[in-house]
Amino acid sequence: MNNEYSRLRAVDRFTQLDASITQDLKDIVDLAAQVCGTPVALVTLLGAEMQWFKASTGVDMTDTPREIALCNHTIEQEELTIVPDTSIDDRFSANPLVASAPFVRFYAGSPLITDDGYAVGSLCVVDFEPKTLNDLQLKTLKVLSKQVMNLMQLNVSLQSLEIHHKQSIQQAMQIADSELKLKAVFDSSNDLHMLIGKHFEILAFNKSAAGYFYNIYKKAPTLGDNILDFIDEDVSWQVTRCLLSAMAGRSLKKELMIRPGTEYAGWREIKFVPIRNGAGEIIGAAITSVDITERKMHQEQIKAQNEALTRIAIIQSHELRRPVASLLGIMELIKLDQAENIKNEQEYLGIMQTTINELDEKIRMIVKDSEETIQSHLSIVA
Repeated sequence: MNNEYSRLRAVDRFTQLDASITQDLKDIVDLAAQVCGTPVALVTLLGAEMQWFKASTGVDMTDTPREIALCNHTIEQEELTIVPDTSIDDRFSANPLVASAPFVRFYAGSPLITDDGYAVGSLCVVDFEPKTLNDLQLKTLKVLSKQVMNLMQLNVSLQSLEIHHKQSIQQAMQIADSELKLKAVFDSSNDLHMLIGKHFEILAFNKSAAGYFYNIYKKAPTLGDNILDFIDEDVSWQVTRCLLSAMAGRSLKKELMIRPGTEYAGWREIKFVPIRNGAGEIIGAAITSVDITERKMHQEQIKAQNEALTRIAIIQSHELRRPVASLLGIMELIKLDQAENIKNEQEYLGIMQTTINELDEKIRMIVKDSEETIQSHLSIVA
């Protein structure tokens, strides 16, 4: 493949090899030099600007500039590159490594080709005298180059597995930590929280739920129990319907009076929410139950107070106005009669007394209605 950018990315995979693999590569270059009868053997990687020696024998250098690398020609083809005499080969004769010290005269290289088709470097042998290799030596060089590539790719795979393993451990620790925190929040809530499966089996519950059911039924729920075994018959049909709606994908909220007429009587607001797996499939429902008894009592109080105020307003607007109007009328008559020396004083006094008594009765009715409203609220709170 001729995509240099992609080839360089492939080279980057092999720049950091483990020490154990490096030693194996050193054994291979020693063997290649011995088989081919050369003083120098190298495993090279060709980067953008540098040629690195990942294993070597017969040289002290660890790298050279890419522009003078003899292996530039090797990575351009899939077969071996054999140069019996570099001094008379136009591709190599002007190279500083040939024209000056160390005066390389013989070069043979086999490309290192990855499984995805990129030539990242070579296994090569070098001599300072012109020479040739026989068929066995050439075949051995090619086989050893494949072994070099296999070892290098194995090392990368092992490194990747190790990184993945460390990430998996870290993720597992993070998940465990998150689950611990979630459970702490789950159990610290005073509200009842439960997860219910599609067959109404209990999948999870918090401490508040366990304590609530134990107080009522003298039995704590366990995983796998049917939730309806812990629901009273008079509301079980409503809970069933709400659970089925949640498992059909609909979230809803219900206010229910639980166990009326008992010491555990109270109002609860119950939310039913569908729960889904990673694929988005509904696998059950989440139930959250909150005690709203106090809130309902406050609502009843406000309702009673509003009704009392309404009655007072009616009395004020109708019942009180009549005797007050009568008194005003009598006062006007008295004024007129005074002008005429008051002839019907006794009659007026009787009418006034009747009107005053009626007004007093209405006022007492208002006071009594207010007191009854207050006492009714106190009895609810008690």
